[in-house]
Amino acid sequence: MKVLFIGGTGTISSAITRRAAQLGWQLFLLNRGNRKGEFKGAEFKHIECDIFSEETPAIKEKLEKAIGKGNKFDVVADFIAFVPDHVKKDFEIFNGLCKQYIFISSASAYQKPLSSYLITEGTPVSNPLWKYSRDKIACEEYLMQKYRDCGFPITIVRPSHTYDERNVPLGVHGKNGSYQVLKRMLDGKPVIIHGDGTSLWTLTHNSDFARAFVRLMGNIHAIGETLHITSDESVTWNQIYQVIADALNVELKAVHISSSFLESCSQGKYDFKGSLLGDKANSVAFDNTKLKRLAPDFCAKVRVDEGIKMTVANVLNNKELQREDAEFDQWCDKVIAALQSVKIL
Repeated sequence: MKVLFIGGTGTISSAITRRAAQLGWQLFLLNRGNRKGEFKGAEFKHIECDIFSEETPAIKEKLEKAIGKGNKFDVVADFIAFVPDHVKKDFEIFNGLCKQYIFISSASAYQKPLSSYLITEGTPVSNPLWKYSRDKIACEEYLMQKYRDCGFPITIVRPSHTYDERNVPLGVHGKNGSYQVLKRMLDGKPVIIHGDGTSLWTLTHNSDFARAFVRLMGNIHAIGETLHITSDESVTWNQIYQVIADALNVELKAVHISSSFLESCSQGKYDFKGSLLGDKANSVAFDNTKLKRLAPDFCAKVRVDEGIKMTVANVLNNKELQREDAEFDQWCDKVIAALQSVKIL
C-alpha cells in the first residue's frame, strides 16, 4: 500500500509512521524535514516540502516525481491541517491523487458543555469556548461537503487526549510541556489540579492509537465516515496525578482550583478557556462501538498507570525532555498563594 503522511513526526503521527513501516507499506513523509532523523529504523521516502507556503503546482510536481506520473496514493493522511484553508489546499492537491484522504480532527469538537458524559460519533459538535475546536469543525464540514459533492474519499478521525513517551499527560501545565509539574513534585511543591479532580477523563497511548488508525487505512468501510479513536478506560484527574507522584516516588501535594478561576488568572499567558473549560474540565467517556465495527480486533493495550509510568521514566532519563519553565512555576506559586489568602479571609 502506498501511503503519504503530511507531517508524520508528532505525538500521534510518529507512532503511526512506525506502525506503517512495520507493516511493510510503501511510506512517504511530506514535511520540512526538521525531525526526519528520528525515524532511522523506519523505511520511508522523504518529500521535503512546506505545504503551507509552497504553491500547489510545485507540490504536485514533487508528489508525481516521488510516486510516478499517473499513479495514486492509496492513503493520504494530514496530521498538520488545523484551519479550513489547510484542507482546501489539500483538496486542490489530492483530489484524484488518492483513494482515501484521512483528516485528523479532534474530540474536543464535541459539544461543550456535554449533554451526556458518554460520547458517540452522533454527539453534536459545537465548542464556543475553543477556537481550535471550531476550526477543526469547519474543516470537517468543508471535507464532508466535498465528499457529498464530488465523492472526495474522506475519513475523519477525532483523537482525544493522546500521549507518548515524551510528555506526561496533565490538565494544567505551561508552554514548555509537562516537566515543570514533575519538577514541582520532586521539589516537594504543591501542584494544581483543575476542579475537584473527580471528573472522568480518557487517556490514550499513541501506540494504541496507531494500531487502531492503521486498521482504518485502506478500509472501504471507513470512506465517508467520522470516528474517534480512544481507549475504553476512564480515570479521574486525581488518579492521573497520583500515578505521576507514585512514579516519582513522592507525596502528591495537590491544590484543587476551579477551572474558571484558573482561566481568570491566566492573564492571557495560557489558554485555559479553551483547554480547560472547552475540554479537560468536562467529564467524558467514549463509546468506541463504531471503531470496533470497522476494526473488530482492536483493543487498547496500554493501561493508563502503566503508560504514565513509562513516560515519567523516559522523561527522567532524557535531559532534552526536561525543559524547565520558570514563568509557569512562578505563576503556580502566585495562584496558589492567592487562593490560600481567600481561604484565610
